[in-house]
Amino acid sequence: MNGNRKNSSVKPALDPPKEVKEEDDDTADIQESEKMLSEEPFDLDELLPVIGEFGRYQKLLLWLICLPACIPCGFCAFNQLFMTDVPEQYWCRVPALENFTAEERKLYAIPTVEHDGVESYSKCSRYAVDWKEILNYSDVLDDLTALPNSSWPTEPCLDGWEYNTTVVESSIVIDFNLVCDYDIYPTLGLVALNTGGPVGVYLFGLLNDRLGRRISYFSCLATLLAGSFLTAASTSFWMWAFSRVIVGLTIPAVYQIPFIIALELVGPNYRSFVTVMTCTFYTFGIMMLAGVTYLIRDWVELTLYTSVPFLLYFLYLLVMPESPRWLLMKGQLEHALTILEKMARVNGKQLPDSFRRRLQQRVLAEKTRTTKRTEPTIGAFDLCKTPNMRLKTILITLNWFANETVYLGLSYYGPSLGENQYLSFFLSSLVEIPSYIICWIIMDRWGRRWPMCLLMILSGISCIVTVVLSENAVTETLILYLLSKSMISASFLIIYPFAGELYPTQVRGVGIGTSSYIGGLGLIVIPFITYLGKENLRLPLVIMGCVSVLGGFTGLRLPETLHHRLPQTLEEGELFGQDWTFDECFRCIPSKKSPTSSYENLSHDPSDAALELNAAVPINAGTYATGSGSCSTERTPLELARIRRQSMKRLVRQASTMDTQKTKDGAMQLTYWF
Repeated sequence: MNGNRKNSSVKPALDPPKEVKEEDDDTADIQESEKMLSEEPFDLDELLPVIGEFGRYQKLLLWLICLPACIPCGFCAFNQLFMTDVPEQYWCRVPALENFTAEERKLYAIPTVEHDGVESYSKCSRYAVDWKEILNYSDVLDDLTALPNSSWPTEPCLDGWEYNTTVVESSIVIDFNLVCDYDIYPTLGLVALNTGGPVGVYLFGLLNDRLGRRISYFSCLATLLAGSFLTAASTSFWMWAFSRVIVGLTIPAVYQIPFIIALELVGPNYRSFVTVMTCTFYTFGIMMLAGVTYLIRDWVELTLYTSVPFLLYFLYLLVMPESPRWLLMKGQLEHALTILEKMARVNGKQLPDSFRRRLQQRVLAEKTRTTKRTEPTIGAFDLCKTPNMRLKTILITLNWFANETVYLGLSYYGPSLGENQYLSFFLSSLVEIPSYIICWIIMDRWGRRWPMCLLMILSGISCIVTVVLSENAVTETLILYLLSKSMISASFLIIYPFAGELYPTQVRGVGIGTSSYIGGLGLIVIPFITYLGKENLRLPLVIMGCVSVLGGFTGLRLPETLHHRLPQTLEEGELFGQDWTFDECFRCIPSKKSPTSSYENLSHDPSDAALELNAAVPINAGTYATGSGSCSTERTPLELARIRRQSMKRLVRQASTMDTQKTKDGAMQLTYWF
């Protein structure tokens, strides 16, 4: 009896009731999930839905700080086009004839040349005679009526040039005599400006990652203003060209840094909106520049008017916040929490009480993991080790090169077309805005590949057909140019998210960086192409049109990314698009193979999927169902989001979200994107 009672008393300890066992299992599952979550790098995208993805705080920051901060880029990237204006009429200076009128000086000292059946005064030669001796034998002005003698020998302009400043009142061409044998020098100035870009993006990218977004932006702005002031003070061409290199160091970066700050403070669903608005404000800046250049015709004053007002931007030091993503990545928890608490307060939200503890656990776990385990470094050459990935890398880079080169080339060439260079430049900027809006809509319905390729092909054709127009068809040429500029602008907007979706997450930063840097080489070449327009106005358009068409047709070989699960690793990247067939070139609207929201790193284990579904079922506000539903544990919305990430590390919204280049810590990176 005693033994039986003893056994019966021990039995419950050895074999607990089923309900108790399930509860213990549920508790163990929660603890295990929390342990797994603490080992993951912290992603601010989990918190933003709780405190506001695009609330009042982000709106104030975007409209009053980040978007206006993009304007200096457009001003200082294109004001150089008007500093190098070339007067339509200029001729050799003859000091001995300074007492005569300009028309008399040209009549007596400048030979005439015939070009396309039109006779005009030579711009680069004069009669090689001793005018002092001739004037000594000419006692009366009437004696000069028989002059000049066409048999006289000619010589280059040894004493400089005279210029008709009726339209072009001042430029470096006039001040530094950059005509005739020196007319390539303004083109070299554009090359100097574009050469500084890749170097500056690298340098400010390091500063951006190590010292933060605020310091990087204001350092970039200070460098831009210093280069602009040096430009205004230049007394020779080479001093001016050096100052343009300094300005060029900042041109892409001064646009990208506030763009990155805005992206890092909004939720994934609003990144495409921020991207389009940033491009729009950049274009507004260029349109404003057209008005400034129309009013200010002196190149020194123009330099100052397009730079001095941006000294006011240093007042942003008082209000521009540091990126909380960067602060979290660097382990500056208190500073990050202060910004996030302010964001939640302004948005009328409540920062979860458990956030600080969770954040500290995650950051400590991340630091511990990185000290114990070093991941292998992946470089650009890894993109070319397998055939399919190598082909996609080449095609992405070729399309990036074509988009960037043609877009900037057409931007540079705008003032050369039409009867009014200021109006042509304004219109070439204005047509970009509707193209951004249309592109934003169609790329979410028709995908990325076909809109990008079709726009590039049509843009190129619009440029090429100008060759069949007559020389007098000025308006028709301008219309075709504007159509081409509009379409290549839309295509350029697509290439960035398209490339980000084609490259696997493991090498996305390396891939985009490699393609954009190689594509940036076109910015060094394109000034020489536009220089060819001095002899043939349509030749640069034909060349840029051929590049655009070539890029458009080769882009059709790329796989579509809309409605597809994005690749994570190099192995998945090699498989993605491997089953491409020629028939896909004729499929305009991609088939919907998966839900609009595609998951990266999604577990294929059915049990994991079932657990995910169970975990996502809310019972009531603040309650989280586990197991069979017999036990409920209080969870905040932030914790719900974290638990759901147990078998899903990242959610990518393809339908309305532009993929952005991010580090493993969730921070955005600087990329050479003009």
